Amino acid sequence: MDGKKCSVWMFLPLVFTLFTSAGLWIVYFIAVEDDKIFPLNSAERKPGVKHAPYISIAGDDPPASCVFSQVMNMAAFLALVVAVLRFIQLKPKVLNPWLNISGLVALCLASFGMTLLGNFQLTNDEEIHNVGTSLTFGFGTFAVEFRHYRYEIVCSEYQENFLSFSESLSEASEYQTDQV
Repeated sequence: MDGKKCSVWMFLPLVFTLFTSAGLWIVYFIAVEDDKIFPLNSAERKPGVKHAPYISIAGDDPPASCVFSQVMNMAAFLALVVAVLRFIQLKPKVLNPWLNISGLVALCLASFGMTLLGNFQLTNDEEIHNVGTSLTFGFGTFAVEFRHYRYEIVCSEYQENFLSFSESLSEASEYQTDQV
């Protein structure tokens, strides 16, 4: 991989994943600290006293709801930026533009679902919250599966097989001499 072709933007999906994961764990810890939900390793589950540790229930009451809303809004923004950058990256390479446009639309709808999911708590407006959940996981899953399909189209178009990071490391290690 040539250092001149790399961009700082390539770390955006990693930042998106780490930020969202860390934010959801923070929401979980706030809810456990406030006694809103049971910890994951709790053996003392009494029916009707506390809820199981679902993230929508953990982010239902303040202050966890405020953090949950902010995490989901930032995740939606980052997902939208990743979607647009990926669209721009693939635009000159695909023969069928509807594939690229479909992926962009799917991630835009998933991002919109994240904002609904984060801003409408489960107990306040369950219907809108569940619509946001369906949009996020439905179109998010479609976009992830569709990304692989778009990747195959681009690779087969140029007849150039791209190596994954682990494959490129193993290929580099084949040519490296022992330095004992």
